[in-house]
Amino acid sequence: MLELTDITIEGETRRVVDGVSLDLKQGEIVALLGPNGAGKSELVLGIAGIMPLTGRVQIDGTEVARQSPQAIRAQGIAAVPEGHQTLSGLSVLDNLRAAGPNLSDQDLEGSVENAFLVFPELREKSGQAAGNLSGGQQQMVAIAQALVSRPKFLLLDEMSLGLAPVIIERLVAVVRKLRDGGMGILLIEQFTHLALDVADRAHVLTQGRLSYSGTPAELKADRSILERAYLG
Repeated sequence: MLELTDITIEGETRRVVDGVSLDLKQGEIVALLGPNGAGKSELVLGIAGIMPLTGRVQIDGTEVARQSPQAIRAQGIAAVPEGHQTLSGLSVLDNLRAAGPNLSDQDLEGSVENAFLVFPELREKSGQAAGNLSGGQQQMVAIAQALVSRPKFLLLDEMSLGLAPVIIERLVAVVRKLRDGGMGILLIEQFTHLALDVADRAHVLTQGRLSYSGTPAELKADRSILERAYLG
């Protein structure tokens, strides 16, 4: 289990995450919803070791907060930040190889092969520069990079942002398959209906604090919860 306890993150001018506590089990998808500026992306970056935080981040009771991003990834947490981020000048294959610096050569090649099994459409693009791919293909590369590190927990920030519906459908199928294979997934998603359709549990973040925790069915049944979060 990934457990977050009283996570607080300070921005340049304000507290962007304020005392957030939640957990994520392996084999489930947890949606994190909320308006722009609510602190969702900052929470992901904090968990991944990219932004400083206070509070506890534990995997099966072992503290991983305030370690380097590489150390946190090696212990089972992989983040896919917003924006289809890849090493644009490197080939798809080299992007994936660069994502496993802590793996032996044999394990790295096995992880790269597993990533291609998840996204077989990338195999034929393996020699192309990632920056020359479509937005949807770049998002596949970004997720595949995360998978190379063999995470227990995957943090997906705005997976569908700017992508065509057919690509979103493809990525949703991958997320479900990863969940069914035992991975825990924290899904931040602009399309609330998509997140609620795929998630097992849901949280709503409002001005850095959790304003709701429960089931997707409850959120679907009472739309006023999301309306209050997004409209104030």
